Parts: sequence; C-alpha cells; structure tokens
Amino acid sequence: MTPPDAGLSPGELLPAGRRFRIVLVLGLLTALGPLTIDMYLPSLPAITADLHTTAAAVQLTLTGTLVGLAFGQLLVGPLSDAFGRRWPLLGGIAVHMLASVFCVIAPNVAVLGTLRVLQGLGAAAAAVVAMAMVRDLFTDNAAARLFSRLMLVVGVAPILAPTIGGLVLNWTSWRGVFVVLTVVAVTISAVSALVLPETLPPAARRSGGVLGTVRDYGRLFTDRVYVGLILVAGLAMAALFAYVSGSSYVFQDGYGMSEQQFALIFAGGAVGLIGATQFNVRLLRRWSPQQIMSASLVAGLVFGLVFLVTAITGAGGLAGILIPLWLVLATVGLAMPNAPALALSRHGEAAGTAAALLGAVQFGVGALAAPLVGVLGVGEVAMAVVVFGGMLAATLVCFLVVQPHRLPAHTPAAAVAAVH
Repeated sequence: MTPPDAGLSPGELLPAGRRFRIVLVLGLLTALGPLTIDMYLPSLPAITADLHTTAAAVQLTLTGTLVGLAFGQLLVGPLSDAFGRRWPLLGGIAVHMLASVFCVIAPNVAVLGTLRVLQGLGAAAAAVVAMAMVRDLFTDNAAARLFSRLMLVVGVAPILAPTIGGLVLNWTSWRGVFVVLTVVAVTISAVSALVLPETLPPAARRSGGVLGTVRDYGRLFTDRVYVGLILVAGLAMAALFAYVSGSSYVFQDGYGMSEQQFALIFAGGAVGLIGATQFNVRLLRRWSPQQIMSASLVAGLVFGLVFLVTAITGAGGLAGILIPLWLVLATVGLAMPNAPALALSRHGEAAGTAAALLGAVQFGVGALAAPLVGVLGVGEVAMAVVVFGGMLAATLVCFLVVQPHRLPAHTPAAAVAAVH
C-alpha cells in the first residue's frame, strides 16, 4: 500500500504553520533586492544636489548596486551549494546591514557608490539562497505555485519601495532612506535566523572547491540554449532598469512631478508588471513557456518602438509616454518568468550555480543599461532608446540563438520562476 505522503516534496511534508512561516520569510528575502534598488529612486535628484555631483554620477550608484547583485550571486550560489544555505545567507545580510549604516553618513558620491556595491552583494545572498531553498524544499507544481507567489513579491516590492522612499523624504533627507534599509536588513536577518532551517543536507552538498565551481560554470557556458535564455532574461531586465534609472529624472525633472506623484507613476508601471506575471500562470494552462516568451518579446518590441517614436516626437504628451512604456513593462513581466524557468530546467544538478549565473547576467546587463540612460541625456528619448534597444536585442537573441520553436513542448521545471 502506498503511503499517503509518497511523492511529496520535503516542504509539503512540513506542518502547515511552519511551511507558511518559511514561505513568508522566503518572500521577505526576495523583497530585499527590489527594496534596495528602488527605495532611494525618489531621492536621486536630491542626492545629486546635496552631494554637488551629476545625474550620471548618481546613476552610477544604482549601477554599483546592480554590479554587487550580479557578482554576489556568482559568489554566493556555489558557496550555498558547497556549505549549505544558512551561513552564506546570514553573512550576506550582515554585509548589507553594515553597508546601509555607512550609506547614512556617506560624504560623497564615490563613497556612496562603493557602499551600494556592498549593499548589492548582501542582497544577492538573499536572492540566490531564497531560490535555492525553494528548489530544496519544493518540486513540480508546488514549486511553480511558490515561484508564482515570489514573483508577486518581486512585483509588489518596487511599488512599495519608491512610495516608502517618498514618505521618508517628507520627514527627513535622503539619508533617512538608508536608515530604513538598515532596519529592514536587521529584521530580515533576525527572522531568517529564527525561522529558516538548513535545507541542503551535507550529503547533497557539492565538494569540488574552486576547480569544481569553475567546471560547473564552464559546463553551463557550453549549453547554447541556456546561455541564450539567460541573455534574453538579462536584456529584458535591461529594458526594465532603463526605466528604473531614468524615470525619476524624466517625471520629476522633466514633468515637474513631486516625489509622491512620481511614486504613483512608478507604481502604475509596476502594476502592469505584476499583473502580467500573475496572468502568466493562466496562460501556461494553454501555451508553453517558449510560446509565451516569444510572443511577449515580439509585442514588447512593437510597444518599445511606439514608445521611442512618441518620446522623439512628443506625440500624446505624458500619456503618449506612459501608455507604451507601461505596455513594454507588461511584456517584460511575461518574458522574465518564462526565460529563467526554461534555463533552470536544463541544469537541475547544480541549481544554485545555474541560478547564480542567471541572476548575475540579469543584473550585470541591467548595470550596463542604467548609466547608459544618463550618458545619452537622462530625458525620455534617452530612456526610450535604451528600452527599445533592450527589447530588440532580447528578441534577436531569442529567435536567432535560443530558437524556441526547436525546444521540447514540455518543460520539466516550474514555468514560473523568481527573478533575482
């Protein structure tokens, strides 16, 4: 007689209350990166004035965060495969916490940028370990449902972060934003230490040292489809970060909006992103991940071209900018879950390392896109050029390198993945 719990993943065997607490903490870990990136966006013009620097220099502090997120995942992913999940996680959050404290007293933009790199390193540990823990605890449909919820967190956090940042600026200066981030890091560290178990048993850990890690990364780079898929995810992320890095200047400086008005505009784009990621779950009942990814990239390319034209011509005023921009973000919300899911389904034997390389490419390409908007002029045309360029490159890589029509129709991994 088959036991009633046969075939269940380790997470499903946990008591419901404990499972709920673990999932809640995983959601907090997933939120740390978006909060770190987005909470200080309304204060970018204020930082520019207070530190007597340029918009491009301040945008480099955002780039520093993305560089830290990219490099940190490459470092923490293999460490978590070799030494377990808890200690790399707690160590990374501690780095984030200390960097946040020193950001409060940063005397110039160079110091602030360096500290933002360290914040990114710490947030990377939370992102990659959260995904690895999901892979440890849940499989198949259970993992798909949890990844869907984590995608919701990834979407909600960018809505709340600029709003919180705008509220903080009502009471204090931009430095107060980093006080709030310090409190967030302390809270997440405490609940992670209390609630999260070690999910990778010693017998399942990979013992190859530095050479083993290099071999794992080398093996990933030999998979043309995997490399193409992570590039698609990264280039779609570039379009998103062009919006993230340029929007405060476009809407606050260009259109004269207050911090609170900008937060509402930013929230509108995030709503489209969230809605698309959750609608993706319904679409997957009828279409494959590769079909949804391909269609969303083509649609995003078209909307990106419309955005570029309206930005150059000024047609439609503010609405002519916002509507195609929000539609691009919605298509990114469809592409981002499916490209990573397809990529990770190919390398389940080294989930932490594969997820780390995926996250590194996403944030690494985003790190290049963020300052590019400033270099091109910080206005709506500069933002539109980078957004359209990201969607064009992602579409070309999808159809020329990945060739989704040649992929098998069934994907064994969850088709809804968390974006780091």
